[in-house]
Amino acid sequence: MQLDNIHQARINMIEQQIRPWNVLETDILALLQQVKREDYVPAAYKAMAFADMEIPLSSAPGAIMLAPCVEARMLQDLHVQAHEQVLEVGTGSGYMAALLSGRAQQVLSLEIDPLLADQAHHNLRTAGIHHVEVQVADGAHLQMPADRRFDVIILSGSVAQIPNALLQRLSVGGRLAAIVGDEPVMHATFVVRNSVSDFSTTTPWDTSAPRLLHFPELSSFSF
Repeated sequence: MQLDNIHQARINMIEQQIRPWNVLETDILALLQQVKREDYVPAAYKAMAFADMEIPLSSAPGAIMLAPCVEARMLQDLHVQAHEQVLEVGTGSGYMAALLSGRAQQVLSLEIDPLLADQAHHNLRTAGIHHVEVQVADGAHLQMPADRRFDVIILSGSVAQIPNALLQRLSVGGRLAAIVGDEPVMHATFVVRNSVSDFSTTTPWDTSAPRLLHFPELSSFSF
């Protein structure tokens, strides 16, 4: 794809997909122009880098990049600030981590698949992004000091429910975003930790996404 065509495709993605999803904050739209989505898409899918669709990540069956409108809306609704520490579960190709890095002080991104983690690390370094740390780790079973907290946590995939263990990793005032529920309709879910023991939850819009691995499913047993 020629540079002029790439530039126009990016503009079309923002104007035709992302703005209609009520992503209107100027700095978010500017960040979407700045971070080159095509650099995080597998070679086999470069032509679809700006399409309104999930993109398969070929090294890991079932792993995907979320649709651009979902990524942009989650980023906007989290209101990440420049001084904040962010935890992402599900690095994928590194694109969301790159977007988060444009807002946050530091991003720790966990990826369960070693090949994907290596590719994401390469993509981020090639883009000159050095304040994202990619770790090979299972986000459903965190292995880090018990007192480590984050201002923002984002799950780049869906879960049946948000584990309490993740909520306890939020700082007071911190926010968590996840896609929660079951097909065909899931809910973008945002949790704010108001105090040590008080959390508030909103589900402002619907979407869907593949499951993150190893997070528990809700029991289907009933009397």
